[in-house]
Amino acid sequence: MTNEKNLVPFNGYIMLLLFFIVTIGSTILLITNESLIFGIGIILALFMLPGFVLVNPNNSRVLLLFGKYIGTIKKNGLFWVLPFYTKTSISLRASNFDSERLKVNDKLGNPIMISTILVWRVTDTYKAAFDVDDYKNFVRVQTDAAVRKLASMYPYDNFADEGHIEDITLRSSVNEVSEALEKEVQERLSMAGIEVLEARIGYLAYAQEIANAMLKRQQATAIVAARHKIVEGAVSMVEMALDQLSKKQVVDLDDERKAAMVSNLMVVLCSDKDVSPIVNAGTLNH
Repeated sequence: MTNEKNLVPFNGYIMLLLFFIVTIGSTILLITNESLIFGIGIILALFMLPGFVLVNPNNSRVLLLFGKYIGTIKKNGLFWVLPFYTKTSISLRASNFDSERLKVNDKLGNPIMISTILVWRVTDTYKAAFDVDDYKNFVRVQTDAAVRKLASMYPYDNFADEGHIEDITLRSSVNEVSEALEKEVQERLSMAGIEVLEARIGYLAYAQEIANAMLKRQQATAIVAARHKIVEGAVSMVEMALDQLSKKQVVDLDDERKAAMVSNLMVVLCSDKDVSPIVNAGTLNH
């Protein structure tokens, strides 16, 4: 037997009624007739008592008879089985698992801290009970292993200045990374009869020893990009100003004066501080 077997045992309510009838009837006959033979009925009733099994919603009972797998009760209610059966309870409810923050290296070798949130449930009670030693601990260990493997497959972020451009990164490609993580964890947990309902990254950050350096790098990248945009806009504005002055013949500027005007406009437009204007009451040269 390598697969789960769904077992439907005797109705527990009928057996419970029979238990009370045998117990009460044997007790009355034992008292009235004062014969020990009626004590057999009480012994039989006590023998029936361990056979009652209560299965709550989204729960199951795995039955063994002297080490042999008999079946699994998944139907809810009160049932009765042979008292010799060993009954193991396995929950079928969805469970959450928030892994510890692991320190791993991403694809580029940068140390990062990462954790995952996993939603899972047991679908095959035979595999969960007998194919692995402890299926809950199996979920924890295999999830950590899957997260470590996933982190090594993708970079934390793109570094275009160094030529590292990836289509999928841990920080920006949330859906793609979650799908890859869910697939990886499902492959590892399928042997334990466990279905992965959802797997997502719960925490992601650079490790402490490089966090400050990476923050400065991100800030520098943002500043360079902003400066590039400012210079691009300033050049366009200077070009437009010279073109308008030339078309409307406001002032006739030679190359030297144009260069001075371009220099002044670029300083004004690209400066990150307020400019203090100076009024020249003389000529253009003084």
